[in-house]
Amino acid sequence: MTRPTSRDVASAAGVSQATVSLVLGGKWRGRVSERTAGLVRAAAAELGYRPNLAARNLRLGSTRTALLVVPALTSEFFARVYTGAARVASEHGFGVVLYPSPEGIGPARDPFPSARAALDGVIASSMAADALDAIGGAELPLVMLDSDPADGRAAARVNLAMADGVRQVAEHLLGLGHRRFLHFAADVDSWTFDVRAEALAALLPPHAELRTVRAPLSVPDARTAMEAALAAPGERPTAVVCDDDLLAAGACKAARRLGLRVPEDLSVTGFDDLALATAVEPELTTVRLPAEQVGEQGMSALLAVLDGSGWTAPDIPVDLVVRGSTAPPPAAARR
Repeated sequence: MTRPTSRDVASAAGVSQATVSLVLGGKWRGRVSERTAGLVRAAAAELGYRPNLAARNLRLGSTRTALLVVPALTSEFFARVYTGAARVASEHGFGVVLYPSPEGIGPARDPFPSARAALDGVIASSMAADALDAIGGAELPLVMLDSDPADGRAAARVNLAMADGVRQVAEHLLGLGHRRFLHFAADVDSWTFDVRAEALAALLPPHAELRTVRAPLSVPDARTAMEAALAAPGERPTAVVCDDDLLAAGACKAARRLGLRVPEDLSVTGFDDLALATAVEPELTTVRLPAEQVGEQGMSALLAVLDGSGWTAPDIPVDLVVRGSTAPPPAAARR
């Protein structure tokens, strides 16, 4: 059996080859009707047509490949980001290549002989921004995720409403009566964590106490750091605001080792709403970050940049999910 061609699809759909190219290339809107586009897609599916990407890329000077730069493949959050980006990419005949930059190892050097020849654009998390220098594709269109709007490198950016997430946490804990706070901060130099720290400090009233402890993003490191913080001299905090669910899990383990109950003695909040948030006991009160939507918007933004149209979108909303790890502070702390 010979492989079906675009001419076969055009004949089956009763349209021109140019129309087939527009529809299957994702550039039909405003040029082809919804009905005609549906006919072309149906004909392609029935015939089992697959475009000859190598020939098309050679003709168009395009690889239809995007690079997604993330801190590490072990992060559930960034796995979800990839899922969202890949979904949108596949709808437009694009592929997404992952480029992890694990902490402590650093990015591999020169992953492509020529980034410009191998890629059409880059989507990068601000947490992995240092890896961009290793890619050698400074001239490629760049979409930044969760990054500083003042950073001029990006052609477009997709941000989450991080400060609003912190606001929801602060209002929840203040409403419960907490006044002594510990910010359990990620020991990562990244804009997204700076925003959380600044927002929390600005949101707490003058009569509230706030101190900060930092730890790497791992449960064992978080547990060790939190044990030291909770055992330190002075009044113990009644609420721990964590930059990440991993830190929150470590905080809960530290509290138990010191004989403290969560939430009766210590309220703990997280950020991300990973699967971990409902695997611990009590389940975590945390800020849900829609990671797949971040990936979807990141890929959509790159496609818009490649198409020559501008990309603007408001910050993606986030929501506080209240579970069992928060409660009013002990009575003694309210006096």
